[in-house]
Amino acid sequence: MRVGKKRAELVKGRGCKQAIAQAVGISSKHIHREGKQEVADAQLRDQIIDLYKTHPAYGHVRFSIALSVNKKRVRRVMKKYGIKPPRRKNRQFCTRSTAHHTYTNLIKDWKPIRPHELWCSDVSFIPFQGKWWYLATIVDIVTRQIVACQIGKHHNSKLILTTIEQAISKTHTTPTIFHTDQGTEFMAQACTRFLENLGTKISASNKASPWQNGYQESFFGRFKDEFGDFNRFETIGELIEEIYSQINYYNTQRIHRSLKMSPASYAQSLSENPLPVWGT
Repeated sequence: MRVGKKRAELVKGRGCKQAIAQAVGISSKHIHREGKQEVADAQLRDQIIDLYKTHPAYGHVRFSIALSVNKKRVRRVMKKYGIKPPRRKNRQFCTRSTAHHTYTNLIKDWKPIRPHELWCSDVSFIPFQGKWWYLATIVDIVTRQIVACQIGKHHNSKLILTTIEQAISKTHTTPTIFHTDQGTEFMAQACTRFLENLGTKISASNKASPWQNGYQESFFGRFKDEFGDFNRFETIGELIEEIYSQINYYNTQRIHRSLKMSPASYAQSLSENPLPVWGT
């Protein structure tokens, strides 16, 4: 009787399993497999959510790098649980160009291979409490590090010159080429003469060609999206402090997709394993 009873329960159990499998449209052989997949997906979801606390703007590619998980799986799990990175917004800020210079685009067909061979610079506006402030940055193209940043009330040559001086002071070097757009603040004699006296070549994007300074355009677009609402701060001092903090996070913690690590980590790897000199 006991054997018959156990057999009946087993048959009943198999019937329930088959019914469940039929209801969800899978083979009964895969029920336990599906259960394990659910557990694994939930664990990955928790890991992603935990990383979101430090990296709120990461998408599936950066999460896959940080967690050493296939990016297709990360994307599937994010979609499954409705985890979405912020969407980028189209923002445009145009500096006033000047035709009174002879500088051309020197980097169109050139790619630097060592740190400080090429610095790119640009300015972006920061709207705060009905007024505009301006953020100037300089990025080293090889390491993607922001080597200098300054905030001012005016986008003029003084702001740019201060940013250049800060970059030289922090890196203890000067770039081979300094690239920017044709904005009047960059083409001012105070800036161009200062750079040329250092032996730096000046490169300028063609007029109305922001994609020729794409590294900086991309940085500002992502920086603003990840930073959030500037007006959540009560004072300009609090805002400026958080901007500097966010740039430090970008340099030292945030994974850069093309580098597969933070810019600071990549710069450190280059110092430990310097690039070979071509032709030697």
